[in-house]
Amino acid sequence: MNLMNSLAVALNGLRMNKLRSALTMLGIIIGVAAVIVMIAIGQGASKQISDQIGSMGSNLLMVSPAFGQGPVRGAGGNVNTLNSEDAKAIANLNMVEYVSPELGGGATVEYTNQTWTTQFTGTWPQEQDIKSWRMGVGSFFTNEDVQGATMVAVIGQTVADNLFSAGVNPVGATIRINKLPFTVVGVLGAKGASSMGQDQDDVIYIPLSTAQRRLLGENNVRMINVQTQSPDSMAYVQSNIEALLRERHRLAANADDDFQIRNLTSVLETVQSTTGTMTLLLASIAAISLLVGGIGTMNIMLVSVIERTREIGLRMAVGATGGNIRTQFLIEALVLCLFGGLAGIIIGIGGAYVITHFYKWPVAVSLSAVLLAVGFSAAIGIFFGYYPANKAAKLDPIEALRFE
Repeated sequence: MNLMNSLAVALNGLRMNKLRSALTMLGIIIGVAAVIVMIAIGQGASKQISDQIGSMGSNLLMVSPAFGQGPVRGAGGNVNTLNSEDAKAIANLNMVEYVSPELGGGATVEYTNQTWTTQFTGTWPQEQDIKSWRMGVGSFFTNEDVQGATMVAVIGQTVADNLFSAGVNPVGATIRINKLPFTVVGVLGAKGASSMGQDQDDVIYIPLSTAQRRLLGENNVRMINVQTQSPDSMAYVQSNIEALLRERHRLAANADDDFQIRNLTSVLETVQSTTGTMTLLLASIAAISLLVGGIGTMNIMLVSVIERTREIGLRMAVGATGGNIRTQFLIEALVLCLFGGLAGIIIGIGGAYVITHFYKWPVAVSLSAVLLAVGFSAAIGIFFGYYPANKAAKLDPIEALRFE
């Protein structure tokens, strides 16, 4: 018996017991499908979170007041923790590409008879470059607008949709933000929802000086975004910012920082590590069903060996070797697991996209997950099929022929 003959005999044996073969494959199908779905969910979540962090800006350092610090510091309580002058000083450091301080609050926006509640952010024009905002229509405000505290605004697509009728160009229109008139100079291109479901287009940007003088009446800023020239320069720039701000804020050598700096690269690495661990955990739990399916395969193959003992004896009597018998039963187990694996791939991929469609959960089906599931199912077929196949190969032909 050559390999092709062994394959033909194995397939014929499976066809003779279609229902049992199908039920045996069911455990493999469920296991493979579960592994693919779990990995797809984990990788999809990781990708969306990474994309969301990336949309906040690349090579980005975020400087903010230290946790627990108020808008002022020092014994006299009259010096801002972070202010525009700090941002200007940071902008002059080596390896710094863009700087944009932020200060904002809630806003009630009105246009004719339409009203919308959102958030406004006072900032510098460099915010557009840091956050990678493309313009839908119009343009971002300029440095001259910041210097002159001009009453201009750049609105997000959601704000535009809720204030203006379809087909109307908002550029040049006058809207009222907290009762004060602002001229719309641009509408941002749509970004959509973030990984947490937050609408990124529900925003209004105005010059920082305008927000400070006309809307909020304060000089501090809540955050300073700093984009470095390259990922490699982030540690260098962060160290320089720490030294600069400690000097500007006149902090004693033993005093704690009254600011904190977050490195989005470190945040991204932490998120990817965490989601990778969760993906591995989900896949491991799903793989248990593959293990159960493999045990079921071994059980069925043992039953098959017992049922076909006389057949095995007859084949040995006409010249089949123990190796031929072992190969035949190994092929049967392998075919069961591979067919189950292929069906599981189809169901797993379909299940992943069903989850996306009905539950809006991000999934990412990768080739590596598919290959892992197929390889695992094949390995299970060989591992759990070997014992029954070896048992069949060791049968004594005479005793097998006598078996009732």
